[in-house]
Amino acid sequence: MWMTDFLPALLGGLLLGTASVLLFLLNGRIAGISGIFGGVVTLASQWGWRALFLVGLVAGGLVYQLAGGNVNIEQVASPLGLVIAGLLVGVGTTIGSGCTSGHGICGNSRFSPRSIFSTVTFMAAGIAIVAILRLVTGV
Repeated sequence: MWMTDFLPALLGGLLLGTASVLLFLLNGRIAGISGIFGGVVTLASQWGWRALFLVGLVAGGLVYQLAGGNVNIEQVASPLGLVIAGLLVGVGTTIGSGCTSGHGICGNSRFSPRSIFSTVTFMAAGIAIVAILRLVTGV
């Protein structure tokens, strides 16, 4: 019974890993979502495959929901808070030369020292923020 709780995450991880490997093998590109998104926004060369990759990410969730999966999205911040958070993520990915997917999935699998350091850093920062927020809010 407990396995069914983790099955969607396991399948999602397998699909994400497969997509990352295929993108690298067939296109020679790393599946860093911030870089892919940035290429679409700035209309960089080869923006077509980037747009399709992003559409596939959204379509995957929609297909899962249509197949009977439970997609529960809870907005926990105001629209302004979400915009500010998105801008901060954009600044962070620029400073860090990549995002969590680029470093955490693709970079670590290539044993990139920069990606390993980045992953440890953002995981530690995330854990610290959650601990602080739980301490302050009591949740």
